[in-house]
Amino acid sequence: MSPLLWGGLFGLLSGTAIALAALFGVWWERKVSGRMQMRFGPQQAGPAGLLQTLADTIKLVLKEDVTPAAADARIFRMAPLLVFAPVALSLLVVPLVTGWAPLDSGVGVLLFLAVPSVSVLGVLLGGWSSANTYGTLGGLRGAAQMVSYEIPRTLSVLALVVVAGTMRPSALMGAWRLWWLPLFAVAFVVYLISSIAELNRGPFDLPEADSELVAGYFVDYTGIRWAIFMMAEYGGMLACSLFGAAMFLGGTNGLPGLLGALVLLVKAVAIVTVIIWVKWSFPRFRQDQLMRLAWKVLTPIALVQLLVAGAVAVVWLR
Repeated sequence: MSPLLWGGLFGLLSGTAIALAALFGVWWERKVSGRMQMRFGPQQAGPAGLLQTLADTIKLVLKEDVTPAAADARIFRMAPLLVFAPVALSLLVVPLVTGWAPLDSGVGVLLFLAVPSVSVLGVLLGGWSSANTYGTLGGLRGAAQMVSYEIPRTLSVLALVVVAGTMRPSALMGAWRLWWLPLFAVAFVVYLISSIAELNRGPFDLPEADSELVAGYFVDYTGIRWAIFMMAEYGGMLACSLFGAAMFLGGTNGLPGLLGALVLLVKAVAIVTVIIWVKWSFPRFRQDQLMRLAWKVLTPIALVQLLVAGAVAVVWLR
């Protein structure tokens, strides 16, 4: 198959996977948050409310797509795709079964960490192009937050690379050993917290901050473009959970084919559930608290973890 056809096929499959992840993710978040608040969550549309998100999606698709009169129309309409496309591309290097990833690159870890950061352009341009003060402030907050939390997130994963001796995700997952769990427990916590902040989810949802910025950088978006922003968020949850499960938790645990993929998926759903639990358990951070956590807490901890990983690699493994 030619690279062009393979790229088109992957784009279709990844877009479909993210859409399904958004459908399931919204339903699962409503159910989990409902139980936490002693509610039942969606019940009416379909069994256990499974079709509620689908009904909401149909409503969004049919709603009018409004572009503000003062907005930079071209950038305003393009921004949701700038947020969505890097998330879809990041799935390219995630090992979904033992020994295989859609793109089995020798620098796949770097690609996974670098490509989603391009989404910051979509967040910044989406807020600025709407010519709305709330949107612009949300875009600026989002850019500062996403750039800051890239540092501890990258350092936490780099500790794995040092011990495994490879940046190929499938090889790194294959090199995983049970003793990595206690060794990289701190790195996994740093990765999880940083990923939540990267996704702009509570308690790190300062770029949206409904009570302050009325949804922030996508305050003026409606219909399908608003839905694309939401798809990117839940697609990002899927990507960071699959990658975290594969790198930190053993992924498929060496099991072949669909059985290994199912094990990986169960671990990823567990991580998604933790992300949802965190959002509905903790109050929103202030902006200064948000930045202090990234630069004065998580980054030093990730650096210490990296030093420990280096010591293990030099003294024990070599």
